[in-house]
Amino acid sequence: MSARRIGERIAYYRSVCRPQMTQRRLSDTAGVALGTIRKIERGERVPRAATLDAIADALGVDPSELLSDRDAARTRVRDALPSLSASIAAYDLPDDGPVRPLPALHEAVEAAEGWRLAARYTQIAQTLPDLLAELLRGYNAEPHGRGDRSALVVRAARSADAVAYKFGARDLSARMIELMRWAVPETGDPLLVSSVAYVRTETFFAARAHAAGLRALEAAIDSSPASHDVAAAAARGALHMRAAVIAGRAAHADAAELHLSEARELANQVKEGIYLGTAFGPDSVRIHEVSVAVSLGDDHVGRALDVAREWKPPKSLPAERRSGFYIEMARAQLWAGHPDAAFEALKAAREIAPQHTREHPWVRQDASTLRRLKRADAEDLTHFAEWCAAT
Repeated sequence: MSARRIGERIAYYRSVCRPQMTQRRLSDTAGVALGTIRKIERGERVPRAATLDAIADALGVDPSELLSDRDAARTRVRDALPSLSASIAAYDLPDDGPVRPLPALHEAVEAAEGWRLAARYTQIAQTLPDLLAELLRGYNAEPHGRGDRSALVVRAARSADAVAYKFGARDLSARMIELMRWAVPETGDPLLVSSVAYVRTETFFAARAHAAGLRALEAAIDSSPASHDVAAAAARGALHMRAAVIAGRAAHADAAELHLSEARELANQVKEGIYLGTAFGPDSVRIHEVSVAVSLGDDHVGRALDVAREWKPPKSLPAERRSGFYIEMARAQLWAGHPDAAFEALKAAREIAPQHTREHPWVRQDASTLRRLKRADAEDLTHFAEWCAAT
């Protein structure tokens, strides 16, 4: 990897994305010597992994965004997956070790949730093995009153699952979801139960068992609390959003529209926001309208294009959700015969959440298709296809 390119990217994020951050402030925030920061930005030194992580955290980006060699970031995540698996292998018989006080654990879990929503998977992969092991030690050491500790296990496992699922470790993802289902009853929180049902849908997507996934979500909706307050409305609405998408994948257009309609009605009761780790609100429902249209395909694709002409996801939405919108739009544009617009959508997704975009199977498929369709327009598209490992 090029020291010069890494230095340029750090200087770019510091001066453009964090315009008030001087080199000295970056030094103080990251805990890295000022002289080292200067040498790195001048391309005179390649930062060690720990230094790069500290700088990325101070800049509020994933370390992968600072690397000129993105394969290094992918390798770091994949290398961490065995540790993530080992951290939950003996979930009911964890090893001995220290356990921080609950406020510190809450803070650590909240940080991981923030990384998940921002698609900062490298930081999750590096941090969650130790955090999950610590949370499970604390849970097993507390035979009574485990509600808080159970909730922390569920929330941390969801962040870990995001990495496993996005990076294709589907068996590990399924184990993380089973860990969530094991821990959630002791929380006594029906809304968190709904959240776990929402995440569980990944196993049905992975198995292409869309009809079964729709049944599971509809059962979860039936057992979810009535939407008498904002939190309950958001939990129920998120389930309807998810049900609409998997109904679309199952080619059940009527069911997809019914669930979208329910989600819209509930979204009108709440402000767009993060509820128990899930983004929900009018903007999220609109993104899911696009997803449903793309899932149904054929005559429904025009609906996705209509949304894109009128609206773009606001920057206040989580990066992972915004990049997902552009990935879906790329597919819609490609199917509609607009390859240039499809490529622009893929590049927008990459700009928002590089790791999420790079690991998405649709991105690789669509980049391969674009490459075949546009042989004469080689260089930029070729670089993109190589970046996402498209064949």
